[in-house]
Amino acid sequence: MNILLYYVLPFIVVLGILIFFHELGHFLVAKYFGVKVLKFSLGFGPKIIGRRVGETEYLISALPLGGYVKMLGEGEEEEEIDRRDLERSFSSQHPLKRMAIVAAGPVANLLLAALIFCPLYMISGIQVMTPEIGQVTEGSPASKAGFLKGDIIAAIGEREVASWQDVKAIVEKSAGVKLDVAVLREGRTARLTVIPEQSTIKNLFGEDTPSGIIGVVAAGKFKTLRLGPMAAIGEGLRKTWEIIRLTCLTVVKLIQRIIPIKTLGGPIMIGQMTGQIAREGWTNLLPFMAVISINLGILNLLPVPILDGGLLLFLLIELITGKSLSVKKRELAQKAGLFLLILLMGIVMYNDLVRLAE
Repeated sequence: MNILLYYVLPFIVVLGILIFFHELGHFLVAKYFGVKVLKFSLGFGPKIIGRRVGETEYLISALPLGGYVKMLGEGEEEEEIDRRDLERSFSSQHPLKRMAIVAAGPVANLLLAALIFCPLYMISGIQVMTPEIGQVTEGSPASKAGFLKGDIIAAIGEREVASWQDVKAIVEKSAGVKLDVAVLREGRTARLTVIPEQSTIKNLFGEDTPSGIIGVVAAGKFKTLRLGPMAAIGEGLRKTWEIIRLTCLTVVKLIQRIIPIKTLGGPIMIGQMTGQIAREGWTNLLPFMAVISINLGILNLLPVPILDGGLLLFLLIELITGKSLSVKKRELAQKAGLFLLILLMGIVMYNDLVRLAE
């Protein structure tokens, strides 16, 4: 019962919401352009339940790892479509309209992340590490400048500092540049001058990166910053963009083999993580859902046949050349894309099983 409550149910809920928003993106843009939508399904395979409303049948299908929106003229020959509905078929739309319909699914996933982060920050604020110094390295620029353990950095130059991340962001880009720093010390403000020295640190992907350092370590204390509506929206959009950027970089680093492929995870790992987070509280699933939604959106935009990104590539070729790829070429590309997708799924499932065995 605990496995069902803490692992299976949260996984199904999270995945269901992400799939719903993805397919809703396709559905709404298709409807906007007047395309006839035949089916809207959560899941693949045999129908569990379904109901026809107007011209569309809404379904919940047996296999929950995905979904689809079936449009008139999608993958069908023109002569199979009733003449009265010809203008409403997907295949008869301008390539730009079809590109918008295809891209709407992944974009909806990216938008969902922002729709999660913005209200979340508005309600609960953001938790940040305080700019308090926990340790000063002997002989470092900070030590020579007079920084002490317990100092709270209040401002660097004209910029006020609210978190340790603010301090880090400024110092890393200021090697060899004189910085005027205001610190709070025993209830009073002290002004110090420090010049960060050039060093090399490991970035998020384990690569050596040049960086300015002054030789201080954070005290590791946290505080919650309350945000007004506009600040919360700005922070939510910034966070969404940051994760999009990091996700794209991760894909590039995987291709470059800087990140080992064994770090990839699949449904089992996501299910485990979802369950662990749900045990701490279902509200904690919201930021995790936002991150997974972004990953799903970026994955679908990859130019791999069978994914949305692959179809976008086909449509871009059609837009440039003025004619669509032949059925034979599309089928060949889709078979190659399906092979790559199955290969990737095999790798991530293998990684998941190895982690379970450890």
